[in-house]
Amino acid sequence: MPNQPVGRVTIHDVAKAAGVSTSTVSLVLNGKLDRMRPDTSERVLKAVADLGYSTNEMARALKTGYVPTIGLVVPTVANPFWGEFARCVEHAAEAKNYQVLLCNAEGNPEREQRYVESMLARGIRGVILGSSPLSLRHMAGVTRRGLQVVAFDRLTLNDAGLELDSVRVDNALGAKLAIEHLLALGHRRIAFVSGPISSANRRDRLEGYRATLRAAGIVPDARLEWTENVNPSDDEEIVTEIGRAAAVALLKLPEPPTAFFAINDMTAVGIYAGCRELGLGIPREISVVGFDDIHLCQIVNPPLTTVRQPLEALMKSAVDLLIGRMEEKSRSAPEHLTLTPELVVRESTAQSRPR
Repeated sequence: MPNQPVGRVTIHDVAKAAGVSTSTVSLVLNGKLDRMRPDTSERVLKAVADLGYSTNEMARALKTGYVPTIGLVVPTVANPFWGEFARCVEHAAEAKNYQVLLCNAEGNPEREQRYVESMLARGIRGVILGSSPLSLRHMAGVTRRGLQVVAFDRLTLNDAGLELDSVRVDNALGAKLAIEHLLALGHRRIAFVSGPISSANRRDRLEGYRATLRAAGIVPDARLEWTENVNPSDDEEIVTEIGRAAAVALLKLPEPPTAFFAINDMTAVGIYAGCRELGLGIPREISVVGFDDIHLCQIVNPPLTTVRQPLEALMKSAVDLLIGRMEEKSRSAPEHLTLTPELVVRESTAQSRPR
């Protein structure tokens, strides 16, 4: 086999410097990190950068630390909200001449970590994290190695050692707007419907729901708070079934609710199905409020009253903030942007009527 040209760095050189096999180097360069220890991939990436190994544009990106691409991690685009979310990110990124790499992590921190490790290995230096987990500690390793992260729908102040930017809507205020609207219509038994409180935005909406009831002199009734899955395997893809099951169960209580506040619009659509199953009309007998204001809200029957998130403004801010971090050399203090939600009243809410 002929000798390599003088000065050319080979994959064998990288493997030797990192103390791993050439196959391991290949796996790292291709982002296949599922079964690899983080310290192993870190050694390979360091060797790539130190030696200046470059075989193609992707590997050169590992050397320079730059590709015009941002990562986007969401729970699942099976929920139309996340599809609209991704569209807004892509539009904002295109205006900055960036592309977007989309990953569905199913709200699983380990899966999120694998995705961002893979992105970092491919030269992507910025990620918008859309899952709103209760803790962002699983991002600590990649941020120490230079990945910029903007967290959506949560503050990052409670994660010790992490300095991450964040953009969000005021979820507690959104819940307050929804509950005050229902209270003004005479509803006093208002149910809260969600899956498990496994994200910061769900926690904040639940706290806003409870606080608003208390402010009105109503003690929150734990029996009217549905915060569980239909079965242990349920996830974001079937939130409509959670809404349906919750409505059927809660409306069979001795003192059923007269109104529902759903954690998101797709859960509200499930509540519609549960009410139909029991022969109850919306809003004639039951009022329903959602959260997000996806396009579906305008075409369901009746059109859904909901809390609107200003997605275009949120995602433009997130993209601008992220690209600014990726392109600047110095690092200022983290920024935390909170925008105001808006109640959009449609035809799914009406004056309370005794049942």
